[in-house]
Amino acid sequence: MRFSLYIILIFSLLTSCKSGFEQVRLSNDPPRILTESIKYYDKGDYLRAQTLMELILNQYRGTREGEELFFKYAYTHYQLGSYALAATYFTNFSNTFAYSNFAEEADYMIAYSYYKQSPSFRLDQEPSIEAINAFQDFANKYPDSERVPQCNELIDELRSKLEMKAYSQGITSNSIYERRAERFEEAKTRYKDYINRYPEGPHARDAKELYKQIESESKNLSK
Repeated sequence: MRFSLYIILIFSLLTSCKSGFEQVRLSNDPPRILTESIKYYDKGDYLRAQTLMELILNQYRGTREGEELFFKYAYTHYQLGSYALAATYFTNFSNTFAYSNFAEEADYMIAYSYYKQSPSFRLDQEPSIEAINAFQDFANKYPDSERVPQCNELIDELRSKLEMKAYSQGITSNSIYERRAERFEEAKTRYKDYINRYPEGPHARDAKELYKQIESESKNLSK
């Protein structure tokens, strides 16, 4: 008898531990789900918050409560490291709630979510270009925002990465395919492109010297 009561007690404890989140999730009660999702969000439990929010997005679309819900839903993706989705949902929020008190922050987070996707200069730099454009759009839209100086700093950082990418492409073409005439032309093109795009860049002098060196060697090969 005591053993049976003990088993029942353990089962009840396990059920109660599980029931907090699960009861809310299965409640089919949008106001309750909304309240609890915000509580999870404020505690930093972004996965549970996101799970609950996804259950009620349609019910609160276009409502006053939906404004905070959709804003924080976008943030759950950012906080969980899903930066591409975060950029998408911040963009959706900005388009839907253009006059929201959260609009400026959402527009900034669009750019910053792209920035977080920017990879090493050795990889494709499309996210870096998107981030630069988004930061510039933000600065143009909110010229008096306190976030503009940081936007400019991050733009400079990303442009330096693009510059390094352009310079490294010339180095790669020159070293990997050394003394192959057909690749000298590719290296010359990359260095010339770098010089034209970044005439005052930190590697401009080296690029010019390497361009001259490649041009001289390619002429020697053609003799």
